[in-house]
Amino acid sequence: MNTDFRSPSAGPYKFNEQQLENFKKRGKNVAEARKEQTERTGVYYRLMLEHVNKVLADIKRVYPGYDAKAGYELAGFVWFQGWNDMVAGSTYPTRGQPGGYDAYSKNLAHFIRDVRRDLKAPKLPFVIGVMGAGGPIAKYGPDQKRYAGIHGEFRKAMAAPAKLPEFKGNVTAVLTENYWDLQLSELVNRKGKVNAKRRELSKDKTLTREQRDKAIAEFTAKLFTKKELKILEVGTSNAAYHYLGSAKILTQIGKAFADALAAMK
Repeated sequence: MNTDFRSPSAGPYKFNEQQLENFKKRGKNVAEARKEQTERTGVYYRLMLEHVNKVLADIKRVYPGYDAKAGYELAGFVWFQGWNDMVAGSTYPTRGQPGGYDAYSKNLAHFIRDVRRDLKAPKLPFVIGVMGAGGPIAKYGPDQKRYAGIHGEFRKAMAAPAKLPEFKGNVTAVLTENYWDLQLSELVNRKGKVNAKRRELSKDKTLTREQRDKAIAEFTAKLFTKKELKILEVGTSNAAYHYLGSAKILTQIGKAFADALAAMK
């Protein structure tokens, strides 16, 4: 949001003092860095609009049954992004503290206004899919606790525009943390122990490949039931920041977005 999808009303990208100091330490030319950043800023915002307008200009290309006389309606917009902003410590140097992500909130509000203006849909219903990878913070395990401050502050910043008076009734925030699968997440974390064991055994040059495979199989059998292994196999296809690639999680999130849009209509 701060760079790739930065919309026109957010103004030009500005490096903060910490970033400028880092450039000096690395001997990087600040003028050149500014030039590169200017070229990158807003690229995906423009590509997004280009794609939407291309579809609207020839709807029959993607929907042959389209009735031009009936016309079309832009029924809603869902914004479901955030991980790269959340982890950008150089962009948000106080990110774990209250207000550390205020710039994100401001840029997202500009984004909503600009999308509506550029698509000529001033009251376009808008859903903010608040980042929820990891689930409710109150249920974080010991290994997750250190991220609680950062995750919590970012989620607040994402949801903040929905509370602005100008967006009352046509912008809403959906907390995707409510659809996180705690069981699946725990199984993925447990699988991490198997991966660690595999790395450990790979360093032992006295073992043959068959011996390593047998040791891993035995270790896995101690950690998982056959049912749990099946859940892992069919339930995940990606990393936690992509909601484990879980259809169960993402389908529920998609329905929540649709319900939120319908409620605003």
